[in-house]
Amino acid sequence: MSNERSEWLARPANEALSRKLKAVAWVLTTVVLALVAVMQKVRLPLPEGWDTSMLPPFHAGVNAAGAIVLILALVFIKQGKVGAHRAAMLAAMGLSVLFLLSYVAYHMTNDPTRYGGEGAMRGVYFFLLITHIVSAAVSFPFILFTLVAGLTNRFDAHRKMARWVFPLWLYVAVTGPVCYLMLRPYY
Repeated sequence: MSNERSEWLARPANEALSRKLKAVAWVLTTVVLALVAVMQKVRLPLPEGWDTSMLPPFHAGVNAAGAIVLILALVFIKQGKVGAHRAAMLAAMGLSVLFLLSYVAYHMTNDPTRYGGEGAMRGVYFFLLITHIVSAAVSFPFILFTLVAGLTNRFDAHRKMARWVFPLWLYVAVTGPVCYLMLRPYY
């Protein structure tokens, strides 16, 4: 085990902070899921002269960057570079927050774009879209809980959750850009 990893693992867990942050995670989850539900029903007017057409490719780019950072974080932890892993995971979280805020704002100001493909590709698109949405909704609170466990030095809990949360988060980060590329001709 590397010195860096040993030093991190020697840090005591902060259970009190963990409990508080878990409560915050539940509140954030509720707010985010409510925002996503509301964005399907509410249309806010754009200020005159604003053009949001660059946001869908921006969202895909942020998701793709998030996938790359997640893979780097995995490489870092496998190499015992805990500080670099932590920095990469915080960057991935930052990219996810940026994506989420921009995505909700876009969908509250624009009508949805409908997929116009036919045949087998239509089935592929909707399979990817539905599994992307369900995986994002299911994984969101657990991504936060995994982050809380890592930040509060509860490393056993962090590792247990990360083993299944990480692949789900990566799936969401990869399928987002794929769905965008499939939908792109219909914008």
